[in-house]
Amino acid sequence: MGGRIRALIGKRLLAAIPVLWGVTLVTFLVINVMPGNAASQLLGANATPDQVAELEAKLHLDEPVLQQYVQWLGNVLRGDFGNSFASDQPVTSIIGERLPVTLELIVFSFVVSLALTVPVAVIAARRPGWIVDRLSMGVSMVGLSVAPYVLALVLVYVFAVELDVLPAIYVSVGEGGLAQHLRSMILPAVSIGFPLFCFYTRLLRADIVDKMQGEDYVVTAQAKGLGPWHVLLRHALPNSLFGLLTLVSLNIGTLIGATVVIESIFAMPGIGQALLQSINNRDILVLEAIVLVLATIVVLANLVADVLYAVLDPRIRYERPAS
Repeated sequence: MGGRIRALIGKRLLAAIPVLWGVTLVTFLVINVMPGNAASQLLGANATPDQVAELEAKLHLDEPVLQQYVQWLGNVLRGDFGNSFASDQPVTSIIGERLPVTLELIVFSFVVSLALTVPVAVIAARRPGWIVDRLSMGVSMVGLSVAPYVLALVLVYVFAVELDVLPAIYVSVGEGGLAQHLRSMILPAVSIGFPLFCFYTRLLRADIVDKMQGEDYVVTAQAKGLGPWHVLLRHALPNSLFGLLTLVSLNIGTLIGATVVIESIFAMPGIGQALLQSINNRDILVLEAIVLVLATIVVLANLVADVLYAVLDPRIRYERPAS
């Protein structure tokens, strides 16, 4: 088992290298096709052409685009991500300060969604068409119809403005202590996690119902006299969780995109805020580093899903079948 897992990890990491390279290359080309550059953005509209040209030369923006990319890639391979054009702060410091905030938001969102998904889907699937099933499906439809940023604004209005029970602005541990920090994470986490809960619940409930009604191993378990709850929890649910695991790993990229907007609404100093600022400032070094980090997170999330598949079900194999 250990050797197979190590081989799988090695194969997936090798396959990730061209993916990460392609993502950074496309990002570099796209940002350079956009009008303006970091020099013109930093100096403003009143800057003279000579001033812009001088700053471009200082930042090496007057060099060919591919030459800039090759130089950046070489520096990254040596562990040097450079300094921000806008703040002259090391890019690694910017990532190090902001990435934990975004990762915490992602973890909280998944905790909110998955903690609700499994029990609600199981109870709904136990008796399809029952009032609990109908209610869960109705709530899911509402949640899927509302964009996360709209839900965030509604939650702020209700719980922060009208009821005044939760803060509408992010509070770090250093500013307000652990308790206040956790309270400030509730609204942004629910804004992202609730639509995920609705999506996951519909999928998991439908998959459990399908397995309870037609799978041979379920019929066999029922024929042995096992109770419906025992069959559902011990046989149908574990197999349905594989589909949920796939969705969770695939949703990482979408979830990161949602954090950009949510961080802006709740004034969270996360990686999404830095991404928007780097795009506005044409700060290519910060932008490239953020894109590389986020792409790596997505790749690692899919790698973890593949490893969990192999661990939970040894029958699953990723090797190419022999011809």
